[in-house]
Amino acid sequence: MLERQDERILYELQRDGRMTNQRLAEDLGLSSSACWRRIKSLEEAGVLLGYSAIVDREKAGFQMSAILHVSLERHDTKFVEEFVSRVIARPEVLECYATTGDADYHLRVVVKDINAYNIFLDDFMFRLPGIRFVRTNVILKEVKHSMSLPFRK
Repeated sequence: MLERQDERILYELQRDGRMTNQRLAEDLGLSSSACWRRIKSLEEAGVLLGYSAIVDREKAGFQMSAILHVSLERHDTKFVEEFVSRVIARPEVLECYATTGDADYHLRVVVKDINAYNIFLDDFMFRLPGIRFVRTNVILKEVKHSMSLPFRK
């Protein structure tokens, strides 16, 4: 369970990951050293996994985004482990979730265009062993995209 002060740190870092320790400490009413120790503790505990930039995919040239619904033919360990390891290795796959329901996995895939998506399907997805089907939902518009957890300020 996180302490309230840790939640406030995470809230602020999600909002601005480039915020200096000094600024964060001032905003939270902590000393710089106490703030730094809390951040280090969150990193060591694996709560704070890293820092990254948020890139506008369309402005960066990735015009197509899709959700793939993947169902496996077989669920034995060999096929599942191979599927998972190969999906993890593909940079086009931004997210992969094992799910209940009609599909076993849901993937969010980003590519340059429809031709790149077709190549991704032909050269990768359709060559994976044990795939029963792959259904695609093309994302027409991103209504909300967030990586931030709902901490209270």
